[in-house]
Amino acid sequence: MSVSRDDFSIAFRSALLQRGGTQKFSIFSLIILAIVIFFLDVYGFNASKIARGIINDVVYRVTYLASAPTRTFPDLQNGISSHFNLRKENEELKQVIEKYKALDLNLEYLTNENRSLKKVLNAENILNVSNIVLAKVIVDRNSPFLKSIILNKGSKHGISKGMPVNQNKYLIGRIVETNYLSSRVLLLNDLNSRIPVSLDIDNTQAILTGSGTSVPKLEYLPENYELDNGVTVFASGKDGIFSAGTPIGETMQDGNVKLFVDPNQLSFATVVLIKQNEEKF
Repeated sequence: MSVSRDDFSIAFRSALLQRGGTQKFSIFSLIILAIVIFFLDVYGFNASKIARGIINDVVYRVTYLASAPTRTFPDLQNGISSHFNLRKENEELKQVIEKYKALDLNLEYLTNENRSLKKVLNAENILNVSNIVLAKVIVDRNSPFLKSIILNKGSKHGISKGMPVNQNKYLIGRIVETNYLSSRVLLLNDLNSRIPVSLDIDNTQAILTGSGTSVPKLEYLPENYELDNGVTVFASGKDGIFSAGTPIGETMQDGNVKLFVDPNQLSFATVVLIKQNEEKF
């Protein structure tokens, strides 16, 4: 009986506290109420027993309903954990996709680079491939007057000063400085560039002089010579440096020469391994 009385008292006080009983009753009133309930329970009035049963039923039902979220919480927790795991997995997949996109871009770049290399090698049309060295442009020294490029091949690969440099069979310049793993090329449009050339119509001789712009100019043409537009200009080979007949560009009516290779768009070049006399420089 005492256990039941204690359970009833605790349940009733808990109900009062949850319903804001602390704001409605004082400590004294709660003590008085507990004493009254105690005496009613001791003397066993029927009304108190019925009231106690009703209250117990109500408290038990409320307790059952209040504990429902606790019983279902493991499933809810699993659902929340699964949600966060999916979100984390989604973020990881996004990172993987970004990496693959970067790899695709890198693959596209390498494909274009490989295509350019094949174009350069096929256009050279040189039987003895061992006589040429394919190099990549790593630095472009482009100033208002000085036009030169740095290649990633040097004396280690057999390159020496004075060797001609081509791209797609077209002459673009010559080696003027070599290092063990790099070399510098003086382009045809450099202000210091001077090479003898011939015109294809009547083998007219002239000097192609760099002007510091994208188009060099012809000098020392024959007196009263009428220059036509679109005449192909070749290296004459009289300087003992460049191979005779190497195409360079086409003439313009103002006396300039439009180069077959844009000096500002160089990515690869081939160095012809021909020994030259450095006294000519």
